[in-house]
Amino acid sequence: MNTLFNGLLSILRLRSGPQDLSVSWSSALPLIAGFLMVGVFAGHQLAEEDSTAISLAAAALQYAAVIVMLAVRKFPERLAQTLSALAGTGIFFTILSFMFLSQADPDRQQPMLAMAWFSVFFWSLAVDAHIYKNALSITMAQGMLVAVILLAASYVLIEFAF
Repeated sequence: MNTLFNGLLSILRLRSGPQDLSVSWSSALPLIAGFLMVGVFAGHQLAEEDSTAISLAAAALQYAAVIVMLAVRKFPERLAQTLSALAGTGIFFTILSFMFLSQADPDRQQPMLAMAWFSVFFWSLAVDAHIYKNALSITMAQGMLVAVILLAASYVLIEFAF
């Protein structure tokens, strides 16, 4: 467990990639389940309608895209590590975002809170790009493009479906 935690921490710092995590579904599946549970919990606490369906749909889109991209690039053996990295870092970013969003008050301006949340958002985008870069053996710019396209696709899916 300590090795997994250190690996995820290193990915969050952009010092290593998913290839440095163990190739194990026994660690990937609990991380994926934890990511889904944290997303559903945060959504319920923030009073989002359909938070369970939204969390499941967004994760399904991202994970399906990863499966397809790894298959197209002929790296299917990287799937468990990539999903572990995305889910593990996703847990961290969801909790951090929840901490900021739960402090938001729509009746007053909170520029420092907004800046903190945007910093977390861009850090999360950079970490996702870094994970895609390493998993797909592409450049960081291409990894960022993948991360932005998947973010936009998730947004469109949520807006049209919910």
